[in-house]
Amino acid sequence: MSPMARCGDDNLAHGSRPASARPYGLVAFDFDGTLADSFPWFCGVLNDVAARYRFRGVAEADLHTMRGMDARAIVRHLGIPAWKLPFVSRHMKALAVRDRADIGLFPGIAPMLRTLAGAGIPLAVVSSNGEGTIRTVLGPELAETIRYFACGASLFGKARRLAETVRRAGEPGTATLYVGDEIRDHEAATAAGCDFAAVSWGYTRADTLEARHPAFVFTKPTDIPAAVIPQ
Repeated sequence: MSPMARCGDDNLAHGSRPASARPYGLVAFDFDGTLADSFPWFCGVLNDVAARYRFRGVAEADLHTMRGMDARAIVRHLGIPAWKLPFVSRHMKALAVRDRADIGLFPGIAPMLRTLAGAGIPLAVVSSNGEGTIRTVLGPELAETIRYFACGASLFGKARRLAETVRRAGEPGTATLYVGDEIRDHEAATAAGCDFAAVSWGYTRADTLEARHPAFVFTKPTDIPAAVIPQ
């Protein structure tokens, strides 16, 4: 794993900025909180889902604390029994399909994907969300920049989907960068033998992700091409 770099900042957390970009053969992205600005939508539907499935609702004051937790801690915090998780997840995915026209991409995502694809770097999306929802939010043009879609993963099933994508691409895990915004994204990358890059604009707080020592911490989408396109 390359030294952790806070991209968009001249100061690095460890070491110095590499003289040239890491030659990754595959760059994979999480979707919600990484490419798509879906956190406002998530907050807007969560308490209705909590009432339906009888788990603890979330007050605005809880959000800062929850954004410092991993997924297992959040599940415990909300009091969701393990047997309910598949039902809650399925319902949330159905709501995302219903509301997909209301979910947009973060600023800078579109030019970033175009730049990477234009440089010939194979791209993937590995996500718990559904492929149809992801394609709709991306739109036809940006969806064409994605070579591999591995969607519909269970809450803790991203590692398997990521490993399958690496095999499909014919790249070793060490030549793959997985870009995400949650601790479970880091865990999936580690399990699949891939480098992990954290983004600071998503669900999980940047300080929490930095504590996991990712290869990179990106502070804006337009920093990603410089880190992965060989100079």
